[in-house]
Amino acid sequence: MARLYVAYSFLKSGLDSINDWTTTQYLYENDFHVPLLPPHVAAILGTGGELLFPILLILGFLGRISSLGLFFVNFVAYISYAYSLQTAGKMYHYIWGILLLVIILWGPGKMSLDYLLSKIKR
Repeated sequence: MARLYVAYSFLKSGLDSINDWTTTQYLYENDFHVPLLPPHVAAILGTGGELLFPILLILGFLGRISSLGLFFVNFVAYISYAYSLQTAGKMYHYIWGILLLVIILWGPGKMSLDYLLSKIKR
């Protein structure tokens, strides 16, 4: 359930970013101050992460790796515009981070491709 909740949140954001790329670029140039990356590169990588990792997480394929990727996306998003987030916005990032850490530590669970593939290997 944690996998689906977190994946939905990030996938929706990624789809919104793709559907209005002009606004996405504007936000990365003016609001999201991603350290060490030019805004256009940060926009591509951030949106790519929001689209790829949630799909893997929904499937439960490479669950720990995709959770780690989303954890990183979440962390970079938080530090990039934490100054402008209200308390409720910060809480979402904390909740997503905790849920992703749970998946990183304990895996994606029995209803995942990772689990199914591990059973087939045996």
